[in-house]
Amino acid sequence: MAQPQPTLAQLRALVGVADHRHFGRAAASLHVSQPTLSSAVAALERTLGIQLVERTTRSVLLTPVGEEIVRRARGVLGALDDITQLAVSAREPLTGDIRLGVIPTVAPYLLPRLLPSLRARRPEARLRLREAQTHALLEELRGGALDLALLALPNDEPGVAELPLYDEDFVLVTPADHPMAGGSGLPVGALGGQELLLLEDGHCFRAQALDVCREAGARERSALRGASLSTIVQMVAGGLGLTLVPAAAVGVEVGEGRGLATATFRDPAPRRRIGLAFRTTSARVADWNLLAAEIRATLPVTELRVTPVGDPPATAIRRDLPAVGAGGQAGSGEPPDEA
Repeated sequence: MAQPQPTLAQLRALVGVADHRHFGRAAASLHVSQPTLSSAVAALERTLGIQLVERTTRSVLLTPVGEEIVRRARGVLGALDDITQLAVSAREPLTGDIRLGVIPTVAPYLLPRLLPSLRARRPEARLRLREAQTHALLEELRGGALDLALLALPNDEPGVAELPLYDEDFVLVTPADHPMAGGSGLPVGALGGQELLLLEDGHCFRAQALDVCREAGARERSALRGASLSTIVQMVAGGLGLTLVPAAAVGVEVGEGRGLATATFRDPAPRRRIGLAFRTTSARVADWNLLAAEIRATLPVTELRVTPVGDPPATAIRRDLPAVGAGGQAGSGEPPDEA
């Protein structure tokens, strides 16, 4: 006789309990009553013949085998969602919810251009935005909480594909009366001996700026670090040092009457590449190529040193999961610096 199989409703109930560690909150998130949820979990335990959940008066715990079944259930439910999304994308490209994570050194400078354009050109696309640093976005991407992330490339993350969007030069921001104010074609070595203000630890833009400092012989003013580019630029306006910003940030952060000026570097100037990252298992690659084209179309290439890369439809760079032997696990190593 065939072994009874778990139902999708039972798997969703178990995953909900794992996410919330509380039957009431899990039931609310799934829009069912608590007795219905409890019955589904109990039915799953009967079907499998094992205990999955330890119920106490204060908390809900998963048994070790319950944890493993939750992990596999997420994969099953994710695959089902992918099938649905694949059909939707085939019928109506770039429609429905798009859960997009964006790093803080991109969000304020790209989103004000992208959102109105996307709303006008793709009104059926509903962006659900999350601004966070790189390691948090990649974790949520791997866990299925995000569909894709807009961040600095490359990340070399197993199981993640990348679509390059644009390269942008680093621009030097100085006080208006600084000797390098308004300069163009500066050699990177012109920064030698200068003090640069940088973002706090964890930002990949900080790591990239430190690379420039090392190359030029500049030094960081380590007593003054900022959580955002806006904070750093205001410190420059106060005469506390110089800083580097990505080219797309200049129009927002450096304006007339702020006591600031910019200078650009000669080619090959220090720069970074920005792109989209998504799971290699995603069923919506065609949608992500369309979104990449929409982003490239909004870039301020006429006024800033920002260069689109990868004509749409772009080919994603595939990051395959490493092979896992019996009893082994694919490790992700240390998380990348955040951007």
